[in-house]
Amino acid sequence: MLEPAPQTPNYLLRPFSPSLPSVSPPPTSVMPPPPPPPSLTRIYSDKLLSLLSEKSTFRMSSEFDSDSRVFFQRISCKLFDNLARLKLSFINNHKREILEPQLMITSKYFSIHYDPEEHNALLRTSFDVGSTLHFSVAHHVKAQQGEVSMYADLPHPGYGIQLSSTVPSAGLPKATVRFPVGEVTLEEREHEDAPRTMSMRGILRGQVLNGDRLMSFIPSISIPSNAVSFAFKRRLTPRDKLSYWYKLDSNNWSAVYKHKYEKNFKFRAGYDSQVRLGWASIWVGDENGKAREAPMKMKVQFMLQVPQDDVTSSTLMFRCKKRWDIL
Repeated sequence: MLEPAPQTPNYLLRPFSPSLPSVSPPPTSVMPPPPPPPSLTRIYSDKLLSLLSEKSTFRMSSEFDSDSRVFFQRISCKLFDNLARLKLSFINNHKREILEPQLMITSKYFSIHYDPEEHNALLRTSFDVGSTLHFSVAHHVKAQQGEVSMYADLPHPGYGIQLSSTVPSAGLPKATVRFPVGEVTLEEREHEDAPRTMSMRGILRGQVLNGDRLMSFIPSISIPSNAVSFAFKRRLTPRDKLSYWYKLDSNNWSAVYKHKYEKNFKFRAGYDSQVRLGWASIWVGDENGKAREAPMKMKVQFMLQVPQDDVTSSTLMFRCKKRWDIL
């Protein structure tokens, strides 16, 4: 920074003294006034720009479904040193049109899901009170409806109670009691041409065949409909698993066989009697994992569907999901 030019020297003669010769003082310069301190607005705006530019990470994922023939696009960005995340998702059809845009801002305790086409927003928040009470609240802005849920951990491990209710309330809250071998749910339900009645559903999980832990039997019942079903799961080997579901009230059943070659390669095959359809699929990439953990950050699924009543109309479909880290 250039210093201001010195002012014209002022040579003042001291009063005459026979013992002291006259001496001219050195030229002096006037320093500029100090700059004003930065405003709070400037300080916080600089910090905000720093967080957005230096700490942000942009990612993009693209998923194609051959059945619907559309691309599902998602762009995300970390904000405020990973305290929040901004997400934008939309669908591209074969005409390259942008459909169903969705905007989300998520954090650990709060999230906003905005739908520009519907001009509606879904607000969610969750928080803990101590180490045993967990609360979650959801609110639809346009419909002016929401839900409040509370879960309480009981002193014994594996036991808990959950209460949830709509806002505004339409009846008694839904209650669920969980325990190590199952859960029981009690709630009011509406039926056609009938008033609201109390309904109860229960699920039990247990080991069979002399306590063999590789086999599970899970029955469930709903009252007053008396709908009874059960699930049977058997792990044949560390890589092979067989699951079977049966509904006694409709005689519908389904079965699924799964073989896991390794973490990123899985084969599944099954049959569903309700839709009379057999199918087989291959996953390349962890089925339940994220694309960033898969090889080349890409997941692919191939599925063959074979209708029982018309084998010639079998369909081969695939899905592919790829992720890119932009910054």
